[in-house]
Amino acid sequence: MISRTDCFHCGETLSPNESFPIIYRQTEQPTCCAGCQAVANTIIQSGLDSYYTQRDKPADRAKPLPDELLAQLKLFDDVSLQASFVLNIDADVREAALILEGISCAACIWLNERHLQTLPGVLSASINYSNHRARVRWDEKQIQLSTILQAIAAIGYRAQPYDQARQEEGWQKQRKSALFRLWVAGLSMMQVMMFSVPVYMSKAGEIAPEWLNLMNWASLALTLPVVLYSATPFYVSSWRDLKRRRTGMDLPVAIGVLAAFTASCYTLITGHGEIYFDSVSMFVFLLLTGRYLEMGARRKAGAATEQLVKLIPAFAHKIDEQGTSEVTVNSLKIGEQILVKSGETIPADGIVRQGSGEVSEALLTGESLAVPKTAGMHVTGGTLNLAAPLHIEITQIGENTRLAAIVRLLDQALAQKPRLALLAEQVSGWFISILLVTAALAWLYWHLHDPVHALPIMVAVLVISCPCALALATPVALTAATGHLAQLGLMVARSPALETMSQITDVMLDKTGTLTHGEPRIQHYIASQSTEENTRRIAASLESASAHPLARAFVQAGAPLAQEIQTYPGGGLSGVVNGVLYFIGHPEFVNRQCAMLMPDAIRHAGGSLVAIASTTEWLGAFIVADTLRADAADAIAALSKAGLRLHLVSGDNNATVQALALSMHIENAVGRATPGDKLAYINTLQQQGRCVLMIGDGVNDAPVLAKANVSMAMGAGVDVAHAAGDMVLLNNQLDRLPKALALAKKTRIIIRQNLAWAIVYNLAALPLAVCGLITPWIASLGMACSSLLVVLNALRLRGKN
Repeated sequence: MISRTDCFHCGETLSPNESFPIIYRQTEQPTCCAGCQAVANTIIQSGLDSYYTQRDKPADRAKPLPDELLAQLKLFDDVSLQASFVLNIDADVREAALILEGISCAACIWLNERHLQTLPGVLSASINYSNHRARVRWDEKQIQLSTILQAIAAIGYRAQPYDQARQEEGWQKQRKSALFRLWVAGLSMMQVMMFSVPVYMSKAGEIAPEWLNLMNWASLALTLPVVLYSATPFYVSSWRDLKRRRTGMDLPVAIGVLAAFTASCYTLITGHGEIYFDSVSMFVFLLLTGRYLEMGARRKAGAATEQLVKLIPAFAHKIDEQGTSEVTVNSLKIGEQILVKSGETIPADGIVRQGSGEVSEALLTGESLAVPKTAGMHVTGGTLNLAAPLHIEITQIGENTRLAAIVRLLDQALAQKPRLALLAEQVSGWFISILLVTAALAWLYWHLHDPVHALPIMVAVLVISCPCALALATPVALTAATGHLAQLGLMVARSPALETMSQITDVMLDKTGTLTHGEPRIQHYIASQSTEENTRRIAASLESASAHPLARAFVQAGAPLAQEIQTYPGGGLSGVVNGVLYFIGHPEFVNRQCAMLMPDAIRHAGGSLVAIASTTEWLGAFIVADTLRADAADAIAALSKAGLRLHLVSGDNNATVQALALSMHIENAVGRATPGDKLAYINTLQQQGRCVLMIGDGVNDAPVLAKANVSMAMGAGVDVAHAAGDMVLLNNQLDRLPKALALAKKTRIIIRQNLAWAIVYNLAALPLAVCGLITPWIASLGMACSSLLVVLNALRLRGKN
């Protein structure tokens, strides 16, 4: 027999003429419509019926999936449509960035994650509760994206490709709701105080009983919106925690508000006791004020990810046979060309095909100087075109762009909880339990000795020592520091690494691609019968078709390809430029092709030489080598000055490694090191109790990057190095490393300051409240200010460079 009159799933009133029953834990329960019936049956049959015991409030009313919605979901299997929000992880593995609609509590997160993980072919599913952003990974051979979206819709939720504008809309809605609750509480507080102040100021018996009773009833009417509306977030959070069998930070507040209000109502009806309507409205207002300011400050601290997401514009100028037309960025395809005007943001990764200018990558890499771009050079989506218009051919879009990879790194880092944050959460849980017991004992003691003050003292104890500051101390500081590092061009992939980074004692560096650029560059020109500019131009034409590593040193945008190119293995190559046959390569090879004797300046020059000559004369020669990064020497000097031990461990020949170490004053250097040698080297350091930071860029560095206490991969390195690293130095600027280490130490100091303040505040405030020296409204002001102080202290970690 069905006895309830509301829908078991959504809570709406049942229609007396229709019945849609379900079986929940061997009991028949009613639902209001076929949609709620289908959703509830899906949840129960999936083995996820615990959702109904964990949720904070009923779900939204479900509607049956219409045919048009099912057809719409099928469209998401289109590869071209997926390009904007789906990443190809492997041959058959895909990962989508989605935003979920209908999420109202932690139980909704639990339900969606568990439900998706039961689907065959879904490899992982994780949802961020703060922004409702979901990342779902699946095997394309076993399941299609449309099936995943249908499964989400089947349990009453909607999933859409992640849209920053949609998330911003949600944040604004949340902010307006919090602001309106605050406004209601503030207005009520002012009106209640208008009735309370005369009572406090007048002498006993000066106000007639009927007027006093009228003012008290008016105070009750004005306090009701505060208790029933403004304070609702405290009740919801407390109920959610209690259903999960834990004590949350809002539980003492909820108990304090309800206890003071209930006791005041009892006093108003019976005429015995004290009335605290003014205290209730005041401390709810003060608590909401603190929460609102804290919400804004925390959003600022974690603004790095959203700032990056906002970099991609909504529209682009597509180039086709008819000219240019404005289209949405989501509709762009790989291989298409776009026009990016001066002052516009580049919407996707690509290659410049026409035009030249400068691009600002400041928000992406932290590099303040503009980067020159000419035809043939790569550009990154999200960067700003500063100069002339550029024609760009798109090479990557959506989740495959470099910007999307950076956002994933930040999401991954901010989703992880470091050791100190977990410890603070555990301590907070125990502290709240102790706080509740202390408040109960304080009430019992004062009830026996001074019953009039028992309730306000209990409320003050509950409110003033709520450990919000303790729980916020670590995560807010780490979030602010992570955002600052992102501004420096350093992406944190694993948040606990920032905590460990402050304890670094040794820095282990690779050479090629880390201290050096990892590619050949022209260091010096030896002239003979031609100018350097002319020789470079001819060399670029000859080497344009060469796959030899040294050829990259001569590449020039727009250089014409030489004709009749012929390769001579081990020697070089030849080709015709402007009707003249030229030879380029090893000096001895070129010497055999030219009638003119090799100049002494070239014959006696050292290093890696690339010579150029025609059949009749020598043009000149270039000394080509892998050059040191411009900021490497200063970075090494700064690290050494900071008291860190430096180690250069490279696979290059020992003489080169030792010479470089000597020139940069690095005491410990090892050459010809295999990946196994590097791993053994770092093991030795760690066995000595050293905390090691490893910086590398290649495949051979991946094992030692994974082994290090903290690892940093160069942005120009390979993907496997990025995957193994705790951090990625996007702009390859080593001078950011000392700044990052200094920031890590400052972060550790601020975390300790926050934790120390939270502990000292609670230890000092609790005895004062128990002794009756603090009123409830002062307690609420103290708790709000304590939490806000912790957040503001953490915001000192945010930076502009």
